[in-house]
Amino acid sequence: MSRARSKARRGALQALYQWQLAGDDSLASIEAEFLAERELRDIDAEYFHELLTEVGSHRDEYDLRIAPLLDRPLAQLDPVEHAILWLGTYELESRWDIPFRVVIAEAMELTKQFGGENAHRYVNAILDRLARELRAAERALPT
Repeated sequence: MSRARSKARRGALQALYQWQLAGDDSLASIEAEFLAERELRDIDAEYFHELLTEVGSHRDEYDLRIAPLLDRPLAQLDPVEHAILWLGTYELESRWDIPFRVVIAEAMELTKQFGGENAHRYVNAILDRLARELRAAERALPT
């Protein structure tokens, strides 16, 4: 697990959170602000850009994928949890080079750091169910 990639996920989470709260701001302007103003040393800037671009382009599709797995309406999701679920959905669906266990472990770390108390359990349950669907073949491999 690359520290530079972990930092890219962390930065992407923060940018997606800001994007949800800002409403009108474009994700590109938020990305530019993050790269210019934040302390983003040792970050995988290319992966940070990829995460923001992909989630920004496909968030409605990701919402459709995660909504049936939730125990509440999508609109009631905490913005931090929502952003982490978008990131996890993107990685589970599109980044087959990243093992599903790593995707979930990274999401857990972000949720423990930025989410509410016990939010990591909720996010873990959702991503685990999503991994069963999207990574069934990988999950069947012996560990």
